[in-house]
Amino acid sequence: MKKKFAFRFFCMTLPLFLSFSCGPKTHDFEAALASLSTDELAQDVKILSSDEFEGRFPASPGEEKTIAFLKDEFEKAGLEPGNGDSYFQDVPLVEITSVPVGDLTIAGGVEPLAFVFDDDFVGLTLRVQKKVTVTDSDMIFVGYGIVAPEYQWNDYEGIDAKGKTVVMLVNDPGFATQDPELFNGRAMTYYGRWTYKYEEAARQGAACAIIIHETEPAAYGWGVVQNGWTGPNFSLVTEDGNASRCAVESWITLDTAKAIFGAAGKNYEELKKSAETPGFEPVSLGLKADLAMENKIRKAVSRNVIGLLPGSELADEYIIYTAHWDHFGKKPELEGDQIFNGALDNATGTAALIELAEAFEKLGSPPKRSILFLAVTAEEQGLLGSDYYATHPIYPLTKTAAVINMDSLNIYGRMKDIRIIGYGQSELDDYVKTYAEEVGRIVLPNPTPEKGSFFRSDHFPFAKQGVPALNAGSGVQHMEKGEKWAMEQIENYVREKYHKPSDEFDPSWDLSGLLDDLHMYFTLGNRLSMESTFPNWKEGSEFKLKRDADMQNR
Repeated sequence: MKKKFAFRFFCMTLPLFLSFSCGPKTHDFEAALASLSTDELAQDVKILSSDEFEGRFPASPGEEKTIAFLKDEFEKAGLEPGNGDSYFQDVPLVEITSVPVGDLTIAGGVEPLAFVFDDDFVGLTLRVQKKVTVTDSDMIFVGYGIVAPEYQWNDYEGIDAKGKTVVMLVNDPGFATQDPELFNGRAMTYYGRWTYKYEEAARQGAACAIIIHETEPAAYGWGVVQNGWTGPNFSLVTEDGNASRCAVESWITLDTAKAIFGAAGKNYEELKKSAETPGFEPVSLGLKADLAMENKIRKAVSRNVIGLLPGSELADEYIIYTAHWDHFGKKPELEGDQIFNGALDNATGTAALIELAEAFEKLGSPPKRSILFLAVTAEEQGLLGSDYYATHPIYPLTKTAAVINMDSLNIYGRMKDIRIIGYGQSELDDYVKTYAEEVGRIVLPNPTPEKGSFFRSDHFPFAKQGVPALNAGSGVQHMEKGEKWAMEQIENYVREKYHKPSDEFDPSWDLSGLLDDLHMYFTLGNRLSMESTFPNWKEGSEFKLKRDADMQNR
């Protein structure tokens, strides 16, 4: 749910590509590059996304098969265990399956309302308790639910939200108005993410936080929300059992929202418009919400899988490649296909991790810096595996030069453009630009910044800790079929297969562009591993202050 959606990039020709290698071109480098294979990668994707792996859900039999496969592949590639004598890092999780006790009921309006779980609303609790209740809770419309001092914006100004039910819009005012001077214009800020909105509602003391779903500003349909907010959900284990979270975190459909606002005698479109204006004041709806959730709780331990290629001269400095191995597992309640195979998302990135590890081992002599291959768990549950590593690092983050993340790679063929998610944030952009100049390509920002992709994959927890992290890949300018065709393929995938059982391996995929991605990732990582300098965030990035402080104190 948290995700995504980005595709990776393109390489014009092998000779041009080789001209970008760091330092003198060597036979070992060329041999390592040439060893990257679409056949082997396709085979690994096919295995990881097969029904045998049961959708790769954390803390399930599917996890055991997945991490055993990755450990074996890392060993065969010649990597050392990345956590002492182990290839695994334990990630303590709590799994909560929330089931509503009856409907979401709303009283105090023109007539009482009752809304059905799944069709009208979805919700869950991350509190580790058997039952949570929201009773007779005053409902307040808080616009976008944002407190952002740097934008002089406070949607909670003048109200006490403790014990209340706050109702809010998805995304942020910049997207709604398309005003480049408001927030970040069309590009989503972190304030537009559902994760932030629930966090802020909890800080305000709200009992229940409700986000109104609309497909365009959310960047995905209601079906994606249903799949992510029903069934088992994981969170990291905290000392207070997540008691600081809202009792219920929920989404409602647009029709449900309009019915609620109508019962309050309010016009939804008018209130939505007012929320886009600086100085917006929250609006009491004069309604009261009731909802109870019963929970099935299971403590679990999932695992990140970590392989290490030790460096030579700067072995205590690190480049990290990341990809998440998990997906949504099985849902027996579904008719027909019940397995969420996650072929594109993210068996492609996980297989790429294996291919890159094998290529680096073919260099002959190791790079100066050590390289870490990190396959993380529970990305689909909120970037939990990468968050855990970033907050419990095995190797110091102050010694980590860069992170290169791979998620949902290109299956549509070669593209002319390279798109950087979060373009303009870090100096890693310049590495990509240098590469692009060598191979005659162009570098462009993400074409859909309103989807908030920068906050939806495993590079982001590292960015929050100050480590420069790259999430870049193929754009949409297809070499033969053009941009319109490529956009149609991506949109069809999001609509028909994203986070659905239909995301399965297809032997007709054109992996030529994915191979170009691997060439790019390999060369960038090799160059970074042979340097002694540390890239940084650019001026204006919200992550630069932390990195600067860490670099001074390391």
